[in-house]
Amino acid sequence: MIRILVADDQSLIRHSIAAILSYEADFDVVGEASTGVEAVQLAHTLAPDLVLMDVHMPLQDGIAAAAEILSGENACRILMLTAFARPGYLSRAVKLGASGFLLKDTPPAELFDAIRTIHRGGLVLDPMLASESFALGDSPLTRREAQVLVSLLVDASTSAVAAAMHLSEGSVRNLISSAMTKLGAAQRLEAARIAYENGWL
Repeated sequence: MIRILVADDQSLIRHSIAAILSYEADFDVVGEASTGVEAVQLAHTLAPDLVLMDVHMPLQDGIAAAAEILSGENACRILMLTAFARPGYLSRAVKLGASGFLLKDTPPAELFDAIRTIHRGGLVLDPMLASESFALGDSPLTRREAQVLVSLLVDASTSAVAAAMHLSEGSVRNLISSAMTKLGAAQRLEAARIAYENGWL
């Protein structure tokens, strides 16, 4: 029996996935989580064999939650699911140790096969995204540059970003300039958009 935790912030999708998994004789859905934080907590208390984790989760995104689960004492296998075909997400998830990465429009039979393959120790990746991820390469951004770009998506004010990150405005401007150069962007919000669309943020 494969014990599965389903983590997705959208109730209808989460319940639907849990329901179709329950029809398989060798699957046991032991819990459902609606936030990244809840997923980490339930993974710790329920000790599932596999967590089916949405990338976009409130409070803590799915990739960060997966990293925390994989670094814990009750580490289990992680299969990431997303509605967004961004190759950077796949690259980040695999680097932290996820065993699978699929799109949410994957047919149920393929999802079932993926879960069984991962449970046996295999790796399952969406072939198109895997190819794009390989072609795209790793994010050229430093951790600080990525943080600044994320902050820009929330508040475009340099002073607000500087205050939130406890940096001087000059340091923030330098980080933005560096990120723009690396991404070939003419404007700072364009740099943020490029990084976001590639899944680097």
